[in-house]
Amino acid sequence: MARYTGAVCRLCRREGEKLFLKGERCYFKCAFERRPVPPGQHGQTRGKQKDYGIRLREKQKIRRIYGVLEKPFRRYFHTAERQKGVTGENLLRLLESRFDNMVYRSGLASSRAEARQLVLHNHFTLNGQKVNIPSYLLKEGDVIQVKERSRSLQRIEAAMESAQQRGISEWLEVDRDKMQVTVKNLPTRGQVPETIEEQLVIELYSK
Repeated sequence: MARYTGAVCRLCRREGEKLFLKGERCYFKCAFERRPVPPGQHGQTRGKQKDYGIRLREKQKIRRIYGVLEKPFRRYFHTAERQKGVTGENLLRLLESRFDNMVYRSGLASSRAEARQLVLHNHFTLNGQKVNIPSYLLKEGDVIQVKERSRSLQRIEAAMESAQQRGISEWLEVDRDKMQVTVKNLPTRGQVPETIEEQLVIELYSK
């Protein structure tokens, strides 16, 4: 499975804002706060971006937030385009429906990268069945549960504690005792907390 393996903090510096890609560390030891300029020797001297650059950077930012590479991201866009409703909202709903994102939003992982790894390593069941595909799209009523053998994992316990700081998404119902998460509904545009201008992505791909 293809994935980004470079320095994660460079991504935040390149986009000019904190993307919270490293979980709890982003709150206490964030490299972006120490050096909030783009990486590279010319990072501090880059000029004003043009219209295309602004749209490209927004698309790259969304990709990096959700940990999706270019080819699957474009597939999400074309799927959203074919669905009824507003394309930008459909795109965000698809990204939010990913299995790894739901694990992160529920507080069972401290970052989406950690959630992806936990899903791949079979630490969860979905509706009582084995599913280890991070990109699997969940729907309303689906139930995620931590496997019995994984409930004592320190990573999951620490993530559940730190989740109180960032909050748990309101479209998810979390039972901490059973380590179980129920998808009450898929999120609306207003329930996505990140600062995202999805219309710029629509304009980029529509050219």
